[in-house]
Amino acid sequence: MQSAVKLLLVDDDADTRALYVESLRAVNFDVREGNDGLDGLKIANEFAPNIIVTGIIMPRMDGFGLVNELKKNVKTANIPIIFLSHLGREEDKARALTLGVKDFLIRDMTSPNDMIERINSILTAKEYVLGIDPFSFDAARFAQDFSLNPDFICPEERTGGRIALKLRKRSADDRFFEAEILCA
Repeated sequence: MQSAVKLLLVDDDADTRALYVESLRAVNFDVREGNDGLDGLKIANEFAPNIIVTGIIMPRMDGFGLVNELKKNVKTANIPIIFLSHLGREEDKARALTLGVKDFLIRDMTSPNDMIERINSILTAKEYVLGIDPFSFDAARFAQDFSLNPDFICPEERTGGRIALKLRKRSADDRFFEAEILCA
């Protein structure tokens, strides 16, 4: 028998938590709840969830602070995180993606069933991060076409690391991928 997926839902709005928690538990997720980022951080370290869904604006520690703290700890650094925003601001979405947040949902536009589908998609997705050799095949043309440094080095303001490709398999039975250029 397969064990239940362990999920941590962090949000300061009890009604929001109740709406999603009921649906998640109905499909056998093992759900723990946190009221804010500090609460979520403590629970994440004790519970070791498979995935975390968190709000952004919360007292004591917001969602961004929670993500930053989780990334500092080897035990929690690789837990996939979904932001559940009630505002849906583009600047929040962009900042979330640079922090490695896997998905960005807008509360009033995301039904519990939609959330469950997105969670399952993240948990079953196959992702690969591949380095790019500047001397291989079409590397020079690729760098030029995408306005990248020809040595595939990220700009200092974007970590100063190496440019890489993140590939995500679209489905289990095909050989097609979605690709994203990132600084690793």
